[in-house]
Amino acid sequence: MKLHVRYEGDDDPKKCTARKLARFDLTDLHRSTGATPYGIVLNPHAEQALSPADREESGNLVALDCSWESAGKALFEMPGVHRALPFLVAANPVNYGRPFQLNTVEAFAAGLCILGEREHAEKILSKFNWGQTFLELNDEPLRRYAECENSSEVVAVQQEYLDAGESDGSDE
Repeated sequence: MKLHVRYEGDDDPKKCTARKLARFDLTDLHRSTGATPYGIVLNPHAEQALSPADREESGNLVALDCSWESAGKALFEMPGVHRALPFLVAANPVNYGRPFQLNTVEAFAAGLCILGEREHAEKILSKFNWGQTFLELNDEPLRRYAECENSSEVVAVQQEYLDAGESDGSDE
């Protein structure tokens, strides 16, 4: 699967995982929506979760790279099939341990794992000293999501993690 980034360039270039992936020729950066190819768009505002059923949808996986402060719904208006990633925890130094706060390479890796391309995910994460930690922190959910047949099953598995998190917080 080919990786593409709709690149806003509004975050710290030294911490930008999309730019680092591009330096290693592991993704293509696109400065406009029109230049961004059709594909599976990883969109936290999407109404349907990414699932293995999306494997045949496109040969492209597309992510938006921008700061979390500017990641509004309008920026995600790109051509393609929009899918949300399910519950996962960030391993990057900026958002470590925060659910749903993945950076671009973590989003790509999660999408690749769910779509059955774990080796590709491992390859892109290997460029970051914390990359393996992302796979370790999310090993069980990523494997479970990849075993689902469709978005509904992914959402059901996600709900188990969300319910477990709520019960953990209420026991304090």
